[in-house]
Amino acid sequence: MYLIAFVGACILVAMVPGVSTAIILRQTLRAGRGSGLAATLGNEAGILIWGLAAAFGLSALVLASQVAYDVMRVAGAVLLVVMGAQSLWQARRKDSPPVEVDAVSGRRRSFLAGFGTCLANPKAAVFAMSFLPQFVPRGQDVPLTLVTLAVVWVLVDLLWYGLLIWTVAKAKAFLGRPAVRRRLEQVSGVVLIGLGLRLVLDSR
Repeated sequence: MYLIAFVGACILVAMVPGVSTAIILRQTLRAGRGSGLAATLGNEAGILIWGLAAAFGLSALVLASQVAYDVMRVAGAVLLVVMGAQSLWQARRKDSPPVEVDAVSGRRRSFLAGFGTCLANPKAAVFAMSFLPQFVPRGQDVPLTLVTLAVVWVLVDLLWYGLLIWTVAKAKAFLGRPAVRRRLEQVSGVVLIGLGLRLVLDSR
């Protein structure tokens, strides 16, 4: 029963737009389904690391250090602002075609974008440490149960973001129009910069 409740909670969490959604949609819109999936895998790798850290108490050690917390917060904010600025710059180029990059290199960069923003987001650590333990039944092996829940969380995320990427890819004919693409780059840039500024100004 606790696992069903946990899956339902994970679905609700995944559906709430945030940094992960913004990064995955940005990469999908800029470079296609493959890059969106790569960003998703990067994001989920970061979530899995935070989930494992919560299982073994490592995230608590990170969050206990104000310096470590602030370094992560600023690094994550800078990454988001840089990507947002890149989107705004791309949107200014009125006649520019979609971003063309080598497939392997582009997917690697997308993976690192998803992984880096998740791993450099201390709020993800806070969330993992407060969210996962609520679903550990009394009397269960805590570390093992937390690891299992972290894996389930990642699987639910993969399904949700996979559906999101598939939907965006289906609308490629419309979203690929130059005017629409520029507008989406503008929106993406503003959202990413806004998320970055909120992160850097946020207190615990």
